[in-house]
Amino acid sequence: MTTTSPTRETVQAYHRARFRGDIPTAAAQLGQNFSFRSPFIESTSPTGHLAGIEQLIQIIDHIDMVSELYSDTDAVLVYDLHTNSPAGIQHTAEHFRVHDGRIAAIRLIFDATPWQAIMAVQSATETDLETR
Repeated sequence: MTTTSPTRETVQAYHRARFRGDIPTAAAQLGQNFSFRSPFIESTSPTGHLAGIEQLIQIIDHIDMVSELYSDTDAVLVYDLHTNSPAGIQHTAEHFRVHDGRIAAIRLIFDATPWQAIMAVQSATETDLETR
């Protein structure tokens, strides 16, 4: 049984680079007609969906990979993102569509509820600071 494939190599290279904050390497794994969807972001920019990754990396304690599934054109990663934030552990699933050795689409799935509360507090704090 083969444990490596072009799809697996591409997705793993992207995943490792993204969580290292290496945006150029992560973006290099993406195809020209790339699309990204998550509870907060929809983007067709190869780097647009990575905006703010540095702030996320700062609150990540570690990632526990739960499952990795690969075919010739698709991959699914299921992992627990352990954060040092009120969001705690973020149970996450990511679906990747791969075409010609590059990631054509990513769909990131997670419960956005804890993040909405964090973002609301952050927004209120920023608004308060602006009015002073």
